[in-house]
Amino acid sequence: MGSTTGSRVMKVYSWLIYFYLYVPILILVVFSFNTSRLNAVWKGFTLQWYVKLFNDGPLLQAARNSLIIAVVSTLAATIIGTLTAFAVHRHRFPGKRVLEAVIYVPIIIPEIVMGISLLAFFAAVRIPLGLTTIIIAHIAFNISFVAVVVRSRLYGFDHTLEEAAADLGANEWNTFRRVTFPLVFPGILAGALLAFTLSLDDFVITFFTAGPGSTTLPLRIYSMVKFGVSPEVNALSTFILTLTLTLLVISQRMQRV
Repeated sequence: MGSTTGSRVMKVYSWLIYFYLYVPILILVVFSFNTSRLNAVWKGFTLQWYVKLFNDGPLLQAARNSLIIAVVSTLAATIIGTLTAFAVHRHRFPGKRVLEAVIYVPIIIPEIVMGISLLAFFAAVRIPLGLTTIIIAHIAFNISFVAVVVRSRLYGFDHTLEEAAADLGANEWNTFRRVTFPLVFPGILAGALLAFTLSLDDFVITFFTAGPGSTTLPLRIYSMVKFGVSPEVNALSTFILTLTLTLLVISQRMQRV
């Protein structure tokens, strides 16, 4: 009897959590098709906000900037973060403990502190603010997330498989290409997707490191929201949500291959 009651309570609790997390997102998606500009009143179905969205020049430019920054920073952070994870996990060298602690710094410290420090750095070395500085900043904090995710994958790695490949005559490169990389790839892919999402979503650090002509989607959305949440913002948010879910599905299918 007690077990049945506990099971029912957990089910109700779980549904309340799902309700709290996903109903606001569902409302946002529904009202992106609303004829009225007021989100509180449903007046009919329309696609005009999506048409307006794809005809908004400044918004499309911001989306282009965000995608360029996200793709470039993700590629660089994934490569550096993966190499860092392998180095820390498999090798001993002077300063290893310091490096392990430094890896977690960008994850732990507040974003505003990192944004101000990066702004001070760029000012000290006289690098003009723009897309380049945003990309450098995103690489700086994404490396840590990729390294942590890949390293967690390495903890469950069976090293006897590499030894078996070596016994069968495979050299180091063939062992890495045919054994190590395929087994670690899900962790690398997860780290890359996390880095891409964080880069696409970042506001605070981008705000401090952006310059003229380098407005990103979060910065553009913030400037739009200051005048009220219009259905165009809802349409943009729905589009980003769809893109994120598509990437999630693709990553799941790639991990099954």
